[in-house]
Amino acid sequence: MTKKSETLIRYSTCFKLQVIEDIEKRGLTIESCRMKYGIRGTSTIQQWLLKYGKAHLLNKVLRVETRGEKDELKRLQSEIKSLKQAYAELSLEHKCSEKVIELSDELFGTDLKKKYALELSKYSVKKKV
Repeated sequence: MTKKSETLIRYSTCFKLQVIEDIEKRGLTIESCRMKYGIRGTSTIQQWLLKYGKAHLLNKVLRVETRGEKDELKRLQSEIKSLKQAYAELSLEHKCSEKVIELSDELFGTDLKKKYALELSKYSVKKKV
């Protein structure tokens, strides 16, 4: 199976500046310039605008929120923070427990993990296949 090769298009600096000038001085939209010049990439012109210091020509995104949405966002962020902290504490506790089991195995010459797994298997419900 052969891989289909695509033609990469490289635009000259002069061409890029011409497109930017059309947007800046002629008031064309980014999408209309894309269509006019046959530029395939949807974010290509945006990248040029950033590269050549014309970020003010990019579309702005304004987020309008109600007070309830802001409060909900703050609540969710604080919940995420507390969950991360709880996870870190549990993770640390788990690592400590693992180390204690490992050290007790070395000290007493037993395999507590294996014994624990056997003990759990007595109480677990086995499904018949």
